[in-house]
Amino acid sequence: MKIMTTIVALSLLSAVSFGASAAQLVSSQQAENLQPMGTISVSGVNGVPTDIRQELSDKADSKGAKSYRVIEAHNDGAYHATAEIYQ
Repeated sequence: MKIMTTIVALSLLSAVSFGASAAQLVSSQQAENLQPMGTISVSGVNGVPTDIRQELSDKADSKGAKSYRVIEAHNDGAYHATAEIYQ
């Protein structure tokens, strides 16, 4: 039983620490002082704004970015969002 409790506790701590290191959404004004790294985009059929922001954050993380700024977003039956990523 102690092993299961330890595994659950470590899983929760990992989730919390992962969330803390996620790329952050920034405004245009905040982005002025950041170094751009390129762009990323996500697309899909179903998605709410929080899911789309999480996808952008995850993709920015995978590219080594610390921040991202949405530069295009639309939802016409399917969503699409493009963001500039920053170090």
